[in-house]
Amino acid sequence: MKSLVIHAAHDLRIEEHEPQALGAGQVRIALATGGICGSDLHYYHNGGFGTVRLKEPMVLGHEVSGHITALGAGVSGLEVGQLVAVSPSRPCGTCSYCAEGMRNQCLNMRFYGSAMPLPHIQGAFRQVLVADAAQCAVADGLSAGEAAMAEPLAVCLHAASQAGPLLGKRVLVTGCGPIGLLSILVARRAGATEIVATDLTDFTLQMAAAQGADVTINGATDPDRLATYQAGKGTFDVLFECTGVAAALAGGIAALRPGGIIVQLGLGGDMTLPVQALTAKELQLRGSFRFHEEFFTGVTLMQKGLIDVKPLITQTLPLADAIAAFDLASDRTQSMKAQISFA
Repeated sequence: MKSLVIHAAHDLRIEEHEPQALGAGQVRIALATGGICGSDLHYYHNGGFGTVRLKEPMVLGHEVSGHITALGAGVSGLEVGQLVAVSPSRPCGTCSYCAEGMRNQCLNMRFYGSAMPLPHIQGAFRQVLVADAAQCAVADGLSAGEAAMAEPLAVCLHAASQAGPLLGKRVLVTGCGPIGLLSILVARRAGATEIVATDLTDFTLQMAAAQGADVTINGATDPDRLATYQAGKGTFDVLFECTGVAAALAGGIAALRPGGIIVQLGLGGDMTLPVQALTAKELQLRGSFRFHEEFFTGVTLMQKGLIDVKPLITQTLPLADAIAAFDLASDRTQSMKAQISFA
């Protein structure tokens, strides 16, 4: 089978690998679609992010879907031929955090395509994937592309749970990549009454407006417009910070009203924070890292038509054109979510 392997920054290769053996409690999957995530792009352009660096070749990818081709011993509730969204989250289930129900904080997490541990956890961008049955959410009624969006949607559902109740709240979203747009969809579904989105390109902001943002602000061409929301100690109840950029976080903090909540999703390395403003306005800074059970919730929401991710999928390229797909996914003037077809 073919796999997509990153060796170093801008050294992405399609390689031949042997498929894994099928074990008890597992399923074999013919991969259909894989979405290119921001973390994949960090490995592609920079060899990692923050302190997380590539130290050995690694199969990329964790936003995937495919069709079951074989069932291992003891598997029930799944059938050959079914389309499944595959959760990349594989907590050990036995560490202290798993025992507390904090499975996204597992001490022995095996999350597809992660260079955090060494040896690295190999990713899911491979034509044949063997996964635990527990990772698989049956995606009947969805396209393979939609099913592959379950992972980033789960990230935003977890972030919304970190924010707390959103009914009637005024929400600011900084950064309108896929996570920002999905945060808009989730916040609207959760009852937010006003959503303002900021970014630096007209393309992403137009998509944000199409997905429900009431107001969009281009920080490159209209840098002072957010200041109107900073008067009177601020306007917004909740900030979803999706860039990992210090300037975006600082601007968002200035626009939060006292008692507001910051949910930090963007991963861009350590940042300098306006701590005095956090203190004076009694703001709460809450991290949001990955997800677990929200993965299956996201599939259900898509199946019921409560969240529509189809407009976010802007391009799908064949595996043979993987490098072109990564370059396209890096261009926020024309691409929101680029996916790779493995079929």
